[in-house]
Amino acid sequence: MVNTFIIIAGLSFVIWVYLLLFRGNFWLANQRIKPQKNTLTHYPSICTVIPARNEADVLPISLKSLLTQDYPGEFTIILVDDQSNDGTGEVARKIAQNTERSNRLIVISGQPLMSGWSGKLWAIKQGICQAKTQNLSPDYFLFTDADIKHHSTNLKELVTKSEQENLALTSLMVRLRCDSFWEKFLIPAFVFFFQKLYPFAWVNNPKNKIAAAAGGCILIRRDILEKIGGIEIVRQALIDDCSLAAAVKANLQKDSATSDQGIWLGLSEKTLSLRPYDSLGTIWNMVARTAYTQLYYSPFLLIGTLLGMVLVYLVALLSIILGLIMGNMLILGLGLMTLLLMTISYVPTLNLYELSPLWGLTLPVIGLLYSLMTLDSAIRHWQGKGGAWKGRVYP
Repeated sequence: MVNTFIIIAGLSFVIWVYLLLFRGNFWLANQRIKPQKNTLTHYPSICTVIPARNEADVLPISLKSLLTQDYPGEFTIILVDDQSNDGTGEVARKIAQNTERSNRLIVISGQPLMSGWSGKLWAIKQGICQAKTQNLSPDYFLFTDADIKHHSTNLKELVTKSEQENLALTSLMVRLRCDSFWEKFLIPAFVFFFQKLYPFAWVNNPKNKIAAAAGGCILIRRDILEKIGGIEIVRQALIDDCSLAAAVKANLQKDSATSDQGIWLGLSEKTLSLRPYDSLGTIWNMVARTAYTQLYYSPFLLIGTLLGMVLVYLVALLSIILGLIMGNMLILGLGLMTLLLMTISYVPTLNLYELSPLWGLTLPVIGLLYSLMTLDSAIRHWQGKGGAWKGRVYP
């Protein structure tokens, strides 16, 4: 039995060596938009589409940050009031009036959710249709959530990067709110796990098939969106951002004329999410909503994932405990070295969120909690309660 656990502890250590050295340097958290030295001679036209369902409380910050963007080109915002009951549409209009940007904002009332669509994508679809109704033919669409506070030059930086690097889709994982204890405990790990699942350097490599995006901020070329079949191709996807990125990248790679064109996903320090996750329950629901979707609703992938999480995150802690109890220095040493590698890999993400490296020591417990969230996601799906969001439950 001792030899068996030595093998398991050693395997966990080897996995972390692999993750640090051969998983696209995901843990460095270094994919950022760098200040551009050269500006564009011409700034393309942009149409921003904001799906908004009961977002009146955050719009005074988020919508204002978009209305007052420092962007030299033509820029229009379409806000789709998705069946809200808190006056979202009226609040948006007043914000535009107060900032003297009414000419930049179009507010439409969303139609009832059509069968076969998720609510967010149905709202985005209506925003795109409204752009056509207004005879807008933007060079780019910006899809952004209603709870995102964009820094003043965010749009300018996104467009400049897209134009200068020939990108079809450019996306930012915005800085999530990290104020409460539970946010500090679990939110940076959410970002860390996402980077591990989709190493950003691989996403940003046109030759690599890995694709991902962050739905809070996606800039996409209109002609590319139309070429892949429009937003309709991901209309039922709960993980719509990654599904859209995958469709775009696959289309680029199969066409020799666009094989050198890519997508890009990076981290932002200045564009922020206003959505609070100040309790374990709110974070739990966020993860459980789509975790099983990520596993393609497969019980076998679920079992494999849970076993993998135990091996990667819990074995180190168990090795330390058992090594101390049994007085086995090899097991103890393997556990300590694995925990050290784990902590080192987490530090850059903690730095992004301005947290102490000591939080890295909590990763084993965090891994356990996320494993339970994933299991709960599967249970909700089996009970027909999966994908619940803003009063809607998707089959």
